[in-house]
Amino acid sequence: MIHIPDLDDSRVADYGHVGDPEWLKQRGLFVAEGRLVVRRLFGARSFGVRSVLVTPAAFAAMTDVLEIERCPVYVCDPAALNDLTGFNFHRGCLAIGERPSAVDHLEQFARMHCLLALEGVGNPDNVGGLFRAAAALGGDGVLLDSACADPLYRKAIRTSMGAVFRLPFAIVDDWVATIQALGRGDVDVIALTPNPSATSLADVARTRVQERRLILMLGAEGPGLSSEAIGVATAARIPIAPDVDSLNVVVAAGIALAALVRSG
Repeated sequence: MIHIPDLDDSRVADYGHVGDPEWLKQRGLFVAEGRLVVRRLFGARSFGVRSVLVTPAAFAAMTDVLEIERCPVYVCDPAALNDLTGFNFHRGCLAIGERPSAVDHLEQFARMHCLLALEGVGNPDNVGGLFRAAAALGGDGVLLDSACADPLYRKAIRTSMGAVFRLPFAIVDDWVATIQALGRGDVDVIALTPNPSATSLADVARTRVQERRLILMLGAEGPGLSSEAIGVATAARIPIAPDVDSLNVVVAAGIALAALVRSG
């Protein structure tokens, strides 16, 4: 534990860039905030932790974790933490994490029973919510196209409640081609769409063999999935009231995963 009395201390300079996701990303870093999320970061051994910045109250609440982890733990009062970061972090706990090196996850994804595939989901809260829904309802991993929000952006991590540290994910440019490659064999590739011509989700779930692997495709609210994406899948819709245009993508994913995946 290292007390930081001076905000100009170079050891905590990274925290002055909490609000600059591009600065962090260019340096292979990300920010985790909140006591529960930071605990989950420490539990995910595929991510390195450069340092932790906490208030005295947060340190006392997390002593069991912070005293055994091998990274610097900086302590400052709440006002100093807020001044340094430019935000009011009421839980008083931040960590600077290290992004894992880029690796080819395709083989790993080919073994997953349930994969969420996201196209153009640019809202980080929705990306985080989709990770959380997948973790809760039987998802094993997430495949994103390059137009999706960064899963390791601070807001996405926070909304996921740390699920981004639990589920493997990859961001690929050739998203549809990757899904086609992963969809060979005993795999059901299902695309959610509000299109009234699509098969009802209940009918798709009724005929689905649970032992088969699943790739569930979801697009951004508004434009939805591209026609190219829907063309490589079975289109399924969730019937809703006629005076409502669509569901939030996280809500739709939760309904679909509950219907299609037998979670026990």
